[in-house]
Amino acid sequence: MKAYRYLMAVPALAFAANAFAADPVIVETEAYRWAGDTIFQNEFKAWAVSPYELKSTYKGRPGYYMPVDQSWKRKNDLSSYPKLKSNNLLHEALYNMALDEMVNAVEPDTTLRTGKEWSGVWTRDVSYSIILSMAYMQPEASMISLMKKVNPSGQIIQDTGSGGAWPISTDRLVWALAAYEIYKVTGDRKWLEKVYPIALRSLEKDEKTVMSERGLVKGETSFIDWREQSHPKWMQTVDISQSEAMGTNVMYAATLRAVGEMAQVLGKKREADKLFAKSDALAANIDKTFWMPDKGYYGMYTYGRGSRILNPRAESLGEALAILYDIAPKEHQKSISENSPQTPFGAPVFYPQISDMPNYHNNALWPWVASYWTLAQAKAGNERGVLEGIGSVYRPAALFCTNKENLNLDNGDIFTELNSSNMLWCLAGNIALTTRVLFGIHFEKDGLVIEPFVPEVLAGKRTLEGFPYRGAKLDITVEGYGNSVKELIVNGKNIYPEKGKLIPAKMLKNGGDIIVRLDNQPIPEMKVNSVPNVKAPLTPVTWLANNPALDGEGVPVNNQLEWNPIEYIAKYIVLKDGEPVAETRETSYAAVTPGEWQVIGVSGSGVQSFASEPRSNRPTVIVEFPGETVRMKSAEVSYLPEAAIAGFTGAGFVETDRSSAPAEVTVDIPEEGVYSFSLRYANGNGPVNTENKAAVRTLTLDGNKAGTIVMPHRGRGNWNDWGMSNQIVLPLEKGRHTLGVRYLPEDENMNISTNHALLDHLRVERVK
Repeated sequence: MKAYRYLMAVPALAFAANAFAADPVIVETEAYRWAGDTIFQNEFKAWAVSPYELKSTYKGRPGYYMPVDQSWKRKNDLSSYPKLKSNNLLHEALYNMALDEMVNAVEPDTTLRTGKEWSGVWTRDVSYSIILSMAYMQPEASMISLMKKVNPSGQIIQDTGSGGAWPISTDRLVWALAAYEIYKVTGDRKWLEKVYPIALRSLEKDEKTVMSERGLVKGETSFIDWREQSHPKWMQTVDISQSEAMGTNVMYAATLRAVGEMAQVLGKKREADKLFAKSDALAANIDKTFWMPDKGYYGMYTYGRGSRILNPRAESLGEALAILYDIAPKEHQKSISENSPQTPFGAPVFYPQISDMPNYHNNALWPWVASYWTLAQAKAGNERGVLEGIGSVYRPAALFCTNKENLNLDNGDIFTELNSSNMLWCLAGNIALTTRVLFGIHFEKDGLVIEPFVPEVLAGKRTLEGFPYRGAKLDITVEGYGNSVKELIVNGKNIYPEKGKLIPAKMLKNGGDIIVRLDNQPIPEMKVNSVPNVKAPLTPVTWLANNPALDGEGVPVNNQLEWNPIEYIAKYIVLKDGEPVAETRETSYAAVTPGEWQVIGVSGSGVQSFASEPRSNRPTVIVEFPGETVRMKSAEVSYLPEAAIAGFTGAGFVETDRSSAPAEVTVDIPEEGVYSFSLRYANGNGPVNTENKAAVRTLTLDGNKAGTIVMPHRGRGNWNDWGMSNQIVLPLEKGRHTLGVRYLPEDENMNISTNHALLDHLRVERVK
């Protein structure tokens, strides 16, 4: 019988070695140990008293606002939910605690509450929870919750977020993945007929607005919606809107495929084929853009301004979804499983960490993300990864006697910027470790597949009694260990291998008794990339200056790139237009050709900092709008200025709202080339970090659509804070051209009523 212990270069921890010494060790890392029915961490332990009671000796950080629960005892009637019988008491208790907290999460209006400290329904939270387990544990509440997240235009709502939500945040389509999961569980065709057009409308709008020139979805990483927590400090919300995030794109490719399957079920073959083709094309673009052969996994996101570079961090949710939904090629799935960095406490949200940022998404483990990662490890066939993944979820659930929102990766504590108990997606992930990994239950559009993944150390017999499926109840028993099915017995008859692993839904319409016998053969060994919890170097701060010694014909006035020295840096990488051009240990570089310049610091161990803020020494032209004014008149303004508006560059500004006429300027282009266009604007209709009133406009060139302009809000009532929109890069012929800023139907934001900004001027920059 195998048990795993993997040691890393972190301070040794003192385990309670003598207590429960006879219990078999299930998994042990340098951070904690799970032996028998007990979790040990330092001087603390947590154990199951019974299937319905947990106790813990854990004591949290003194002075932290949130106390630590040291016990859990069942509060709710769980008799209507699947009953687990296991040979491990801690497993039973943690499963039952998740069910108990799930009942707590069902609100009086039959929606699913996000967490004890988080009221309401959030699109991404409830959707990821539904996919994990709420589709089969709470199908009615799941349906009602999803329909709460549809706006009056019949589209999926992107919740409030950075700079005004959509299109800075663009992961709302996970709603469609969840909606399809509900169909696969329930077989409810009327539900499918209701949700399919909502998903299709949302996809069609996004296709017109949030797709990049290379066919990727723009916007921030799915669920990581606190700007500073995952980006360099110089990145503004408009920069995030132009980023291409691996995780969001993987989710999107999976959604396109799921909506294609919806169309297939509904008999819409032509639509299905188009959606499948788009999914395949996006998957190919993901692999082309984000795959890092030297690391063996995907990079996190592209970022920059005129040019984009790849952030080489690993991002656990995106990597997991790439495996689970077969977005990554098969050969890459194994590589991701074995090479994605894993800390002593489990899968990080991303890796390495940001050194000058507090813990929340940064330097944290989120149990529901760890659950998705564990499901992916099971699919990849990584026994060691599965055990470590289960342990990373069970450790905090047991020690804190609740399903917490997030944990500090340095010490496993709950001391983070924000936290909550009874967290919906975390309890949903806890349940999924039982149902989707150890019982291997997978839903297909026409039946049920059962492929358990049972590590040898967890060998034995376990049952789920009364598992709900399409109106019936199933009793499911799994015997043995391994990941290969030897026998699949349905209502007394073995159907495997003769009829495969798919149990047709019609075979189960009256319920059933299912017994799965595994082959009790060792799972082929795979490795886990166990690493210490590393922080990346600080981001260099750069500026352009004039060095008279570098002056010359055709040399920009600002001809020298300079930056502050960073401690513990082995070298700096200088980039021009997103490409490395030099390595140096100096803190300046001759920028004698026009371009966009950045610097990356590299530590002695090879860990890279973020790239510095792009600095451009390209020739630039400012074009003022005709008809400028100094007063706002639009009824769409949410927060009035407290003083006269100031800070504009010309005679005033042009106001734009949903009913405004297009704002147009003429530009004389001296020679054929590639040019970038951006707007200096103000938007005081909301704070930087929340609400949903990002101003969105279409840029036209000589009457034709040329791109989408995004103008996030920059502070509530803050109309004197002028910033730049995203850049749109276009090839232009020599001569006079008309550029327009206009509102089209696809520019409708999540607020619908307010889509408003002030335009100061148009900035034109020669790129090449």
